[in-house]
Amino acid sequence: MGLYFSIVPLFLVLIGILPLVLGGHDYGEALTKSILFFEAQRSGYLPTNQRIKWRGNSGLGDGKISGVDLVGGYYDAGDNVKFGLPMAFTITMMSWSIIEYGKQMAASGELKNALDAIKWGTDYLIKAHPEPNVLYGEVGDGNTDHYCWQRPEDMTTSRAAYKIDPSNPGSDLAGETAAAMAAASIVFRRYNPSYANELLEHAYQLFDFADKYRGKYDGSITVAQKYYRSVSGYADELLWAAAWLYKASNKEYYLNYLGYNGNALGGTGWSMTEFGWDVKYAGVQTLVSKFLMQGKGGHYTPVFEEYQQKAEFFMCSCLGKGTANVQKTPGGLIFRQRWNNMQFVTSASFLLTVYSDYLSSAGKSLKCASGNVSPSELLSFAKSQVDYILGDNPRATSYMVGYGNNYPQQVHHRASSIVSFKVDPSFVSCRGGYATWFSRKGSDPNLLTGALVGGPDAYDNFADQRDNYEQTEPATYNNAPLLGLLARLHGGHNGYNQLLPVELPALKPVITQPKAAPKPEVTPTPAASANPIAIVQKATTSWVSHGKTYYRYSTIVTNKSTKTLKILKLSISKLYGPIWGLTKSSDSYSFPAWIDSLPAGKSIEFVYIHSASPAEVSVSSYTLV
Repeated sequence: MGLYFSIVPLFLVLIGILPLVLGGHDYGEALTKSILFFEAQRSGYLPTNQRIKWRGNSGLGDGKISGVDLVGGYYDAGDNVKFGLPMAFTITMMSWSIIEYGKQMAASGELKNALDAIKWGTDYLIKAHPEPNVLYGEVGDGNTDHYCWQRPEDMTTSRAAYKIDPSNPGSDLAGETAAAMAAASIVFRRYNPSYANELLEHAYQLFDFADKYRGKYDGSITVAQKYYRSVSGYADELLWAAAWLYKASNKEYYLNYLGYNGNALGGTGWSMTEFGWDVKYAGVQTLVSKFLMQGKGGHYTPVFEEYQQKAEFFMCSCLGKGTANVQKTPGGLIFRQRWNNMQFVTSASFLLTVYSDYLSSAGKSLKCASGNVSPSELLSFAKSQVDYILGDNPRATSYMVGYGNNYPQQVHHRASSIVSFKVDPSFVSCRGGYATWFSRKGSDPNLLTGALVGGPDAYDNFADQRDNYEQTEPATYNNAPLLGLLARLHGGHNGYNQLLPVELPALKPVITQPKAAPKPEVTPTPAASANPIAIVQKATTSWVSHGKTYYRYSTIVTNKSTKTLKILKLSISKLYGPIWGLTKSSDSYSFPAWIDSLPAGKSIEFVYIHSASPAEVSVSSYTLV
């Protein structure tokens, strides 16, 4: 269950990157279990492939009294309420995890499960948005729910539904839901294009609703105030949604929105030391930094550089190398607050990880008050936080249920703590659950596999007791950023460029096979035998849309000389689609915005998509120094 908190004011690639050598923990096992947790949080009619067998159908009348179908979605934590704001943030972060590290998830065999986890949430969000300017943001309420201790399958508590509309606005809720829909549309673009289009259409409408009818959602859905109060307001969600809509649609309107409103909505003003379901500034600052490194700043480049300064303030603060550093426990864990501190650990570590990869792709380092920091140092710190979670801490306790040998046994979670109705179908009453099950001192009868609990206090102390909700309650938004972190740590990096467009792998088994791609070949250049610039092209994937087969081509340009390549001009002909990773000038192409030279032996990659054989790529001119 969420607890609101205050925010701190302002005053206060090159190819060939080696993967980090990792060891000590089985990140693949942890990834598998962290995804499994979401199945225990499901509401509604459970599917036939449900893997958490002790759960059953629940909340089957949700929305009925309001004349709308709100069956499905996720319970946020250890209760049986569906809170829209943290649910949407959970889906955004799961989607971002796949967008950045889908290849690693596929290699671990967990991509399909992660996609299912996202879709369980987005299917519900579609239902919750029945009209362009209407969004249901909560089903059930915390007060009546917390009075009872019941399995979801036995619920007798209120299932009232609460909505926002033009007369009762909620820009933060609508904005976060727009971000979730937009981010998920990027994921499903590869696997279910029509569903991706549906999600993106909802995202467009929700952003317009959030921007036109401004207000805090907890002023309209007042029952949420005690549990998920929007302390930061809605300005951060408007920027966050715009960033995801630009990433999903490539429409300049949303990039311009970020540039024009950066100051007014706080994107360039707030220096943050936290990131989570309420405060999104560090997240949007990280995304805009990526846009800047991709060379998309245009005439807003000075504004986007201010976003990036704030993003780097956050990174430096987490590392303890800034001007206002985050607190850490004696064991080295980021510490923000007593109640469910772990949410801030995973979300901050995710931002550190992606920013590390962005910097590596751009060939840059982080500039902190104490000096320059390499991208690998960012990743190492994020890894240290994950290792702490998995057991490398003063208590030798794993804070992920079911991982390791010493993990929480008395989780503050209704469904986990009460015997499964499949074992004992006897009805568990509202107050009877407290008397029989909540106060019970034994281990939970149902293992809540993969759940990340709230975690230790500021001194690394932890009490494994069911009534210790500050430390033993899990939450979906604790796990969501962890998916990307664990996939990255398990799968390594393999040197691909994180600034190029998303290329998610095919799901296995492949049901339909598109026709074979044209044979990849080395594109010759004049006097190739003596040319120090090598060009190699290959088709990396293909798909069929509207009866036409499209190919994604990867082109590697390598400096085979012993000198630095300073100026490069490429000629590209027979190109019939979009290209990324180069800068176009007149009738030629040059280095991308994030580099200005290519050292000896190094390579750059650019990609393009079209429905034809490989384009003809050759070197027009170059300068070696």
